[in-house]
Formats: sequence, C-alpha cells, structure tokens
Amino acid sequence: MSKLFLVGMGPGDTDLVSPKATQVVNQCSDLVAYGLYLDLLGDICEGKIHHDLPLGEEIARARLALELAASGKTTALISSGDIGIYAMATLVFELLDQQIKGAENCPEWLDVEIEVVPGISAMQAGAAKAGAMLGHDFCTVSLSDLLTPWETIEKRIHSAGAGDFVVSFYNPVSKKRDWQLNTARDILLKYRPAETPVLIGRQLTREDENIELITLAELDAKNVDMFTLVMVGNSESQHIVYNDKQWVYTPRGYKKKL
Repeated sequence: MSKLFLVGMGPGDTDLVSPKATQVVNQCSDLVAYGLYLDLLGDICEGKIHHDLPLGEEIARARLALELAASGKTTALISSGDIGIYAMATLVFELLDQQIKGAENCPEWLDVEIEVVPGISAMQAGAAKAGAMLGHDFCTVSLSDLLTPWETIEKRIHSAGAGDFVVSFYNPVSKKRDWQLNTARDILLKYRPAETPVLIGRQLTREDENIELITLAELDAKNVDMFTLVMVGNSESQHIVYNDKQWVYTPRGYKKKL
C-alpha cells in the first residue's frame, strides 16, 4: 500500500525534530511543504525531491501529497510545529472524508496508508523558554478570521477568559489583520488582572529568536508579527526572577500540599 507520512518538524531547531520524524523522512522519496520548513530541516532533506508550494496553497499542497503517495511514491507532507495543530493533517483528512462521501473524484487516495508523526508545537517551545506557563489548564485560539468567523473567535476568547485558561494565541496578526490581538487583549482584561504575565515569542528556537515577558496591559499588536506566539497567563500565573533570569509558571495547586 502507498504511504503518506504527515510530519510535524517542531518549531525550527533541528535538535527538536523527533527521531521518529527523521526516520520517516529518510524513508521518503518526495517531500511536500512550504519551502521555509524544508530549509529549516537542512541536511535531513538532502537527496529528496522537494515540492515547495507557497503560503496560501494549503489545499494544493495536501492534494499533491495524496497524489504523489497514490502514485506509489513514499511521501512526507511536512509542517512546522505539530502537523495536527493548526496545520496540514486536518486538511488531508478533510479531503479523504470528501472522497469517501463522493465529493471528490480521486478513488486512488483511498489506497494510501496514512501515518501522523507529531512534533513539538510553538506553544510548548514558548512555555519551555519561559518556564512552566502551561502548568495548569490551557487552550489555544487562532486569531485568523480567514477561515473562522470573528464572532466565533470572539466567543471562544470570552469562554477562555471566563474559564481562566492560559491562552496561546496563534496567528495573532498579519499585514491584513492588525486589530484582532488588541481586541482579544481587551476581552481578557475583563476576566483577569492587568499585571497578568504574557509571553511574546518570536521565531521560537530559530536563529533570530526573541522572547519577551510583559503584562497583559502592555500587550500591543504593533509589537507582534505573524511569526510570533502570544501566550497569556491565567489569573494565578506567577512571574519570578531566579538566577538573574525571568520565569513564568502557572501553579496547579500543589501549594496546599507543601
């Protein structure tokens, strides 16, 4: 049976690419990805046929990966972070679902064996850089309204605030979207203190990585870009200084047992 690997390569540092991901890429003849992801993987991708489709061509990328695998080529579709979190795995399964329901005309896809290989997500990498920000209940919210109506996103932010979740914002801003993050900030300020710790993590684990710890009141979209993860602590998240370095952790309740 033909094989398609859906591979999460992690946030960018090749030391954080899992041995499993490296192993399956080595098995493949063809790699499908946004070009930057292949560049970040470096030597791991040598000797493979690269199929580089630009941002905005996600559906074409998923179709191409299925077609290559169906033709008998062992293929990897690669995303940064975890391929199942705001990434390409769900699109592949959506296309397969459409084929099963008769909405596609690609029966050969159903002969492809799928294996999903997880990777370290941006929120995990960011939390690790800051300490232990995801130490208690958390959620993620994408602020991109290209595929999800803003009314739905806004409802989810209110729910995250009311539930006192640590919130990781993906896709916080772009050239065409510069107001959603500040609106999200204002919503969360209704539910938690202005001094709540916030992590701004740009290009996490990559050469030009930049990490900032600020407060919720200081959060401003003008200091964020599309390569940035924004993580907002909950009402109990603590900002401390240890060995001349700033850390943030979110207690889980063990203080009662100390």
